[in-house]
Amino acid sequence: MYLRCLNELEDHGVRTVSSQALAEQFHLNAAQIRKDLAYFGEFGVRGVGYYVRDLRRHLRQILGLDQKLRVAIMGAGNLGLALADYPGFRQEGFDIIALFDNEPNKIGLHSRSGVPICDIAELKRRARRDGISIAVLAVPAQAAQRVADLVVASGVKAILNFSPGALQVPTDVKVKGVDLTVSLESLSFYLARGESGDT
Repeated sequence: MYLRCLNELEDHGVRTVSSQALAEQFHLNAAQIRKDLAYFGEFGVRGVGYYVRDLRRHLRQILGLDQKLRVAIMGAGNLGLALADYPGFRQEGFDIIALFDNEPNKIGLHSRSGVPICDIAELKRRARRDGISIAVLAVPAQAAQRVADLVVASGVKAILNFSPGALQVPTDVKVKGVDLTVSLESLSFYLARGESGDT
């Protein structure tokens, strides 16, 4: 979140920012900002605040974004293709190198931006050859665990899972879940509470 804020400030030509100004502009807590950043070192200058460009560079290093990370998307359906073509990933240092699928009629095609669709059977070879760091699962729920097992067997240690439900992976593999249905249900609950509060 801090990195996004700093990106926006740098885009607007802001050179320095205090924790208070950062908090006010982006609806954050100044004390929490200072505490979070101090955990990684001393970045601020008394009386000046933070140098936006320097702090942005430090945060990118801390997050491992100072190097290109190669990403593969499992599933070349609507969601997988949309993710492959999202330009924001490349802007932040994530290189989408391939989509993988098991549908013969999709293999050999490309997404609109030119990401190739490969046979899932090639995953292990491609993961090693191309240095895939992260796999994104955009497959149906019933296939998610099977595909996750293939990803783990390929040596990939980070998975972003768009399929509903929990995955069983070894402890040295990090999984981050994005459940769009749960997010929509949360918003539905918010709306339902708002409507009942008005009556």
